[in-house]
Amino acid sequence: MIERAVILSTGDEITTGKVLDSNANYLADKLNEIGVDLVAVITVGDVHERLEWAWRTAMDMADVVLSTGGIGPTADDLTTETIARLTGKKLWRHEPSVEHMRRLFESVGRVMPENNIKQALFPETAEVIPNPLGTAPGFRMPVLMKDHTAHLVVMPGVPREMKPMFENEVIPWIRQNRGSDKIFATRIFQTFGISESGLDQAVAGLIRPEEAKVGFRASFPQISMKVMVEDAPGRAERRLEELSERVRARVGEFIYAEGERSMEEVICELYTEKQLKLAIAESCTGGLIGHRITNVAGSSNYFCGDFVTYSNELKSGLLGVKETTLREFGAVSVECVREMAAGARAAANAGVAIATSGVAGPAGGTPEHPVGTVCVALDSESVKASRRFNLRGNREWIKLLTSQVALDWLRRYALGMPIGESALFRK
Repeated sequence: MIERAVILSTGDEITTGKVLDSNANYLADKLNEIGVDLVAVITVGDVHERLEWAWRTAMDMADVVLSTGGIGPTADDLTTETIARLTGKKLWRHEPSVEHMRRLFESVGRVMPENNIKQALFPETAEVIPNPLGTAPGFRMPVLMKDHTAHLVVMPGVPREMKPMFENEVIPWIRQNRGSDKIFATRIFQTFGISESGLDQAVAGLIRPEEAKVGFRASFPQISMKVMVEDAPGRAERRLEELSERVRARVGEFIYAEGERSMEEVICELYTEKQLKLAIAESCTGGLIGHRITNVAGSSNYFCGDFVTYSNELKSGLLGVKETTLREFGAVSVECVREMAAGARAAANAGVAIATSGVAGPAGGTPEHPVGTVCVALDSESVKASRRFNLRGNREWIKLLTSQVALDWLRRYALGMPIGESALFRK
């Protein structure tokens, strides 16, 4: 029965910091979804002695060890031979894997080097896991320990090959061997405008521990809240929906999406559905808002254009910001962004426009306008909203947070929610 897992990531490129171990993050999230307890994540370089220690430690601790990396064709790919040596198994050649590799090379007009055959060698008792996207098949094998059986699952380190292998082959196998017919139903609420501690406080007591597992994750600039229910099929989904209704009733103002959708994807859906036309005027964000919007397919259905007016001359020349406004209030002012938004809406013949101006830093701040001072304005026929914010963080954070504020205002406008007096950052 599989209840405990260890993730084992191998490779000098990870231990030296040259490559981020995104595989471990992905696997940890998936294990949580299916209710397997992750005991540890072990990262180890391509050194025989360290690999042996890592595998022994992982097998002692877990019912299943999920390994990524170390099964390539080169001399420093040591995972398979390390497992064979530790378990006392001989290596055998899997001819279908050899043939698959040859066909992959032929499909791109190349002859397969002989050292690729190394990837078709597996320890005795191993069950091969095909890799349709690459030359490194995975494998699975049980190892009898003193007090339990450790199942070893070896997968390639390339994420585009590992992820479909894990989802299509490994997850169904883990589910079958969990020893329970219950399933896990999960819902993720994406929130913005409330801190992680504020969100925790806002939903305190809403869901009892015996009803569901609730978790929070801060992934700047949004906070995710996950609700996970374990129960029989059908019943789990019904209970999850009942709990989700409680969450929406309590903190619905801050929830911009359910699932893994981004703010810009939500904007695309809302503005396309409501046939709204949008224009943007940016200064301190330097085109970031427009970049995020146009990253979503279908943005041309509603997006008119983006005026990146970094200089005062362009603010006046393109958007019609008055010279008196700039002299009296400055470019970083609610007065300026109001005129920027109105000018962008008129120039693009759009129904709604959003504008930003501020001091992203690290230099340029003054006592009146310290680094992090940002002004945002929204302009439409029916709604005029503007506000000054005092944000914290480095230049990248201030720009990203400002873009998120602007997108959230656009979301609120489309939904008919309050904008200028929203509860942003009140907790």
